Amino acid sequence: MLDETSRQTLDLEAGWWRYAGTKDAAIRAHFDEEPATYYRRLGRLLDDASALQHAPVLIRRLRRQRDRRLDSRSGRRLAG
Repeated sequence: MLDETSRQTLDLEAGWWRYAGTKDAAIRAHFDEEPATYYRRLGRLLDDASALQHAPVLIRRLRRQRDRRLDSRSGRRLAG
């Protein structure tokens, strides 16, 4: 089961664009923490089976984005 902070993290990630300002500002306003802390928690959630059950479409989309970023970083190292 996901704790409340994890659920709120997924909820914010699903709709952060509804908040006025930047995503970093929404993170600071909602969680009162640095964005780096939020992104570490989000990264752990992407590999959590409970998170996948809670928000399957969101988790799959974020996993694809993460995989694309990792692939592009790997490609740049090999090409250079």
